[in-house]
Amino acid sequence: MLLEIIIAVVLGILAGTITGLVPGIHINLIGAFLISLSAGILLKLNSIYLVVFIVAMAITHTFLDFIPSILLGCPDTDTELSILPGHKLLKKGSGYEAILLTAYGSLAAILILTLVFYPSIFLIKYAHNAIETILPYILIATSFFLIFLEKNKFKALSVFLITGVLGYIVLSPLEMNQPLLPLLTGLFGSSTLILSLKNKTKIPEQKINKPKIKLFKPLIGAFIASPLCSFLPGLGSGQAAVIGNLISRQNNKGFLVLLGATNTFVMGFSFLALFAISRTRTGAAAAIKEILSNFSNNVLFLIIIVLLISGIIAFFLVKNLSKFLIKKVQKINYMWLAIGTLIFLVILISFISGWKGLLVLITSTITGLYCISLGVRRTNMMGCLLLPVILFYLI
Repeated sequence: MLLEIIIAVVLGILAGTITGLVPGIHINLIGAFLISLSAGILLKLNSIYLVVFIVAMAITHTFLDFIPSILLGCPDTDTELSILPGHKLLKKGSGYEAILLTAYGSLAAILILTLVFYPSIFLIKYAHNAIETILPYILIATSFFLIFLEKNKFKALSVFLITGVLGYIVLSPLEMNQPLLPLLTGLFGSSTLILSLKNKTKIPEQKINKPKIKLFKPLIGAFIASPLCSFLPGLGSGQAAVIGNLISRQNNKGFLVLLGATNTFVMGFSFLALFAISRTRTGAAAAIKEILSNFSNNVLFLIIIVLLISGIIAFFLVKNLSKFLIKKVQKINYMWLAIGTLIFLVILISFISGWKGLLVLITSTITGLYCISLGVRRTNMMGCLLLPVILFYLI
């Protein structure tokens, strides 16, 4: 059995590496795919091995998915906020440092998760009902803070409301597969790529420098905000990062650490929420719930071990793969790289979300370009998720 578990971990890490590096492939898509297979061919396998595979894949993905986000400006639903600070560092020749900052945040989150896993189960059980009742007011306060921090508050409010209305239309009446993929890709990804093409962005020679890391404040913000997203509907890593950054204000480098930690915390806490309150807020947790009927302490302990092992291995994968890819990217014509990425995204969204997805991609891209032109922080575009969740609770 030990050999089979080791094989499952290795295969999960390999799968998470692929999903993390390929732009637009979110772990929720893989989770849905595994659920569909679980009733057929995977039924013959021991469910424990599948759980180990999913956990290893999901955690590895949270480390690797910042690489395409920072190098290509192509986010998934968890890394959209890394584009602006990541690209700023990339244009300064510090793309490797930007990626490594997220990896250190993720690694620190893994180490903290292994320490707080068991105590957090009891905390989530007792805090769940209380937090759910005040959630919309937390989000309203977060939204006001985002707007209040801007010099031009009217423009910031306009961005928040425009993207909020767009998000509400996409997530509510407009039915499609994976609606967040075209929505967030347009607002944060393709709009950035088009601006890069317009401005004829060139990637300067990249320095392979180890960053100076300040972990304490970013980790405090990430650790406080992330549990909210583990059991409350509509909240993801992006919203948790916004809340976490309000708790502990960060510069660009600190924000990247916070994003890396938040991404991994949210995934880890989603497994906790599954055991504590039987809620699933990620595709990986939903797949585990579908596959496994008995959540014993032994299974929970195994998940903790897999979290730790896959997280440590993923950290070293990021260090080495990003170093290799940075050297390759700076030799490639960025214009053709951006065009190729845009074409790939259009094909991917057409395949996953259909013609409605393409319509949303075009609309959200135009919206993203307009909002960027107003000169306010792009975090205000998180209104696309914050406003629909607020309305969901208040209406």
